[in-house]
Amino acid sequence: MTQAESLNVFAEPLETCGTDPVTGFFRDGCCNTSKQDLGSHTVCVELSQEFLEFSRSRGNDLMTPMPQFDFPGLSAGQRWCLCATRWLEAHKESKAPRVYLRRTHSRALETVPMEILRGYALDLS
Repeated sequence: MTQAESLNVFAEPLETCGTDPVTGFFRDGCCNTSKQDLGSHTVCVELSQEFLEFSRSRGNDLMTPMPQFDFPGLSAGQRWCLCATRWLEAHKESKAPRVYLRRTHSRALETVPMEILRGYALDLS
């Protein structure tokens, strides 16, 4: 699998999203992506309980551990690379978690407008 160039939404080097647990489509800690990443796991977020429950209601339970897939289960406060389309869906329902823009892959902008992401940014100074 060939990764897309690792740039964030500012066209700067992509920063690590999370390593405890290790996140990302490639499980490299970053929201890297490729053509094989059909879900575009490109938005780095700080998970909220509200979003985790929203995701479970949409059929993607991120809270329950799945040892067979080496998945520990997630909880509020952890960082995770979300699918851009799921994040946008959550935004439309007022359930989207906050975002780390410097850790969010530039490909997320193909799905989510920068103006919307900026409204959820945790890392703008």
